Amino acid sequence: MPLYEHVFIARQDLSNTQAEGLIEHFGTVLADNGGKVVENEYWGVKTMAYKINKNRKGHYAFLRSDAPAPAVQEMERLMRLHDDVMRVLTIKVDEHDEGPSIQMQKRDERDSRRRDRDR
Repeated sequence: MPLYEHVFIARQDLSNTQAEGLIEHFGTVLADNGGKVVENEYWGVKTMAYKINKNRKGHYAFLRSDAPAPAVQEMERLMRLHDDVMRVLTIKVDEHDEGPSIQMQKRDERDSRRRDRDR
């Protein structure tokens, strides 16, 4: 099956658990249509470059999936209809990278620098 990477931005006024619940919800949509989520990451609340629907920040989430095209199309359709999701980006990739995404690597580097500074 084809491999995909998805990033979506949810409204800033959601709680962290609600944002993570969206990840699970869209993962089950893929599973119900014959696909599977290989890995998911919750990137947290980030400031956006410009306002979207009067929001300056949003909850960012990242999914790696192995799913047929109709399953991805259905998930994207439901994301675009969902009131809490502001933006969606899906790309087809040849293979998934091993390990955490660049965003999570940046977070780990920041945390290690903070620990070193506090010593």
